[in-house]
Amino acid sequence: MTTQHQSVTKGPATPVAGTLLDVRGLGISFATPDATVSVVRDVSFRVAQGECVGLVGESGCGKTVTGLALVGLLPFRSSRFEGQILLDGEDLLSLRESQWRKRRGRRIGMIFQEPMSALDPVFTIGEQIGETLRTHFDIGRAEARKRAIDALDKVGIPEPATRYNAYPHELSGGMRQRAMIAMAISCEPSLLIADEPTTALDVTVQAQIMDVLAEISARSGMAILFISHDLGLVSQTCSRIVTMYAGEVVENGAADDVLVRPRHPYTSGLLRSLPSFTQRKGRLNSISGRVPRPGDFSDGCRFEERCTHAQPECSRRQVLLPLPDGRLARCRRSAELDLPGVDT
Repeated sequence: MTTQHQSVTKGPATPVAGTLLDVRGLGISFATPDATVSVVRDVSFRVAQGECVGLVGESGCGKTVTGLALVGLLPFRSSRFEGQILLDGEDLLSLRESQWRKRRGRRIGMIFQEPMSALDPVFTIGEQIGETLRTHFDIGRAEARKRAIDALDKVGIPEPATRYNAYPHELSGGMRQRAMIAMAISCEPSLLIADEPTTALDVTVQAQIMDVLAEISARSGMAILFISHDLGLVSQTCSRIVTMYAGEVVENGAADDVLVRPRHPYTSGLLRSLPSFTQRKGRLNSISGRVPRPGDFSDGCRFEERCTHAQPECSRRQVLLPLPDGRLARCRRSAELDLPGVDT
């Protein structure tokens, strides 16, 4: 058993060429008064410099917990980790809490799901961005104000000098989300974790937010890990898709390949659940059942009870299998199944 907030390292911490973020065999569990509960197991994926990768799955699949682990925001006293999180070759799981403060915001930025709960209501937008800048740079208030206004301008907020003095409640939902992005990019991090950045926004504002993120990434070379349950948005913005189910990665591949011909039944089920303009009558497709809760995870395939392709051998633990097209799938039958995607 690992000690408090201590990781068990697997393999050498040698960075892969061109890779910015390299997550290797990440396991996350939480200590409770009764037991230690595993919520994430054997999660591995990479994000290259300037790349946008989508991390998808239903609520409860472990996406947000994984994202919080990447920025060191899980509780230090009760969290247990296995594996490695390498950022430019540095294992982030080996950092102490005081060391995290120097990297969080500066090297890794994060956009949270709900800006009203993430932004402090008693400070202006400008004060909050300025505080972030002064934490990581040796600059005065005047320079911090200048950089904060520039960040607000970059995310498309009109009259940024005026909005600098606004409180969160004085902004619309779309403007608050843009302010969150401005705070996240103000220190020019090399990696941005975007956790459901368009939740509760109308489709027009969603498109504007995603355009802002794509433009910033193209201009600065910033990599993005886009955490979402919205496969429609992911398909428009990400070059690769990583599918999670019940705390495990079940598929990992190029977005176009995953969308057209998924290799895991769960990914196929998610794609078939998307509304279609060609389907004018009948019920929408859905996946029966629900994601099991941590503590109720199966020792075998965690999707077995909901899978229409399950066979007796699926009751044994599944591993990520490499496929000829370079993808990975956690399914013994991935090579033989012809699973429908968005266009089939």
